[in-house]
Amino acid sequence: MYDYLIVGSGLFGSVCARELNRSGKKVLVLEKRDHIGGNIYTEQREGINVHKYGAHIFHTSDLEIWEYVNSFVEFNNFINSPMAMFKDKIYNLPFNMNTFYQLWGTKTPEDARAVIAKQKSLFGSVEPQNLEEQALSLVGKDIYEKLIKGYTEKQWGRPATEIPAFIIRRLPVRFTYDNNYFTDRYQGIPIGGYTALIEAILAGIKVETNTDYLADQERFNSLAKNVIYTGPIDAFFNHKFGRLEYRSLKFEHEVKDTENWQGNAVVNYTDKSVPYTRILEHKHFEKVTTPKTVITREYSTPCGEKDEPYYPINDAQNSALLEQYQQEVAAQSKVIFGGRLAEYKYYDMHQVIRSAFDTLEKLGVSR
Repeated sequence: MYDYLIVGSGLFGSVCARELNRSGKKVLVLEKRDHIGGNIYTEQREGINVHKYGAHIFHTSDLEIWEYVNSFVEFNNFINSPMAMFKDKIYNLPFNMNTFYQLWGTKTPEDARAVIAKQKSLFGSVEPQNLEEQALSLVGKDIYEKLIKGYTEKQWGRPATEIPAFIIRRLPVRFTYDNNYFTDRYQGIPIGGYTALIEAILAGIKVETNTDYLADQERFNSLAKNVIYTGPIDAFFNHKFGRLEYRSLKFEHEVKDTENWQGNAVVNYTDKSVPYTRILEHKHFEKVTTPKTVITREYSTPCGEKDEPYYPINDAQNSALLEQYQQEVAAQSKVIFGGRLAEYKYYDMHQVIRSAFDTLEKLGVSR
């Protein structure tokens, strides 16, 4: 008999397993896939740690969490400075003075502010009713049409006029020459990849991969006094109220017989005529020197029953459905729900760990 059965070996499940085990609890981790780590899993190809399920850049301003992950593996000093490609022209992201110079030739914050203010004024004072109107009211026509519209419509699979305005309540506009995408104090990538991080967190803990908890839920529940479940909340209840909606991602990984293919870790393709949303070149995350390189084209797709859910669609319909499932969760005495899928939230990695810490605190586990 285990004290805790933990379903899923992503960050939430792994951190809970580690700290429960450290406090003297007997723990078993079940993982549906053939590897640990969930979507942050990295695998070696051509001497490069490939982010198999899309780019993951750790960033946080929470010193406790930064010190926690660095206690397992060393992180490098990678700074995320993505580029945007629109009709064969390159622009810096996030929107900053470099971007404005590339768009308009403006060289001072005053000049850039004047251009943006003029374009915003053309929209008027109408209350934005959709994402397109919201973006135009925030940054004006040029930035919206070249750097937001196509990318966003590919990401969500619908016209910007049909996407709720709240999706972009604000857009980061910086009047400095600063290409650092994140504003958090700490940022980096685990040296050796994220799989090395999860392996270190789960060291000494029993993990069973290729094991589908939901396929034999009653038997697995009988193995432990408590269950921590990190899978989809609606799947746990056999979709009794209906399926929560997500966007999914498809990836095309390709080895290129060249040392350096695009010169940057992340390049977004903001032209809607290009089917993928971005291309990753993984070696730039850790700055390794190899004769070949590995790139990944990333496509945003509808999420079918057999697809991996990535981005929750937090509209009114899904929020109402989630509330029904949360009422079922509240009635559970043995099962604890946590993590991106179990909470139907889009979490950054540091937020997942903080959520795990909060759960552990409620369980009386001190770190």
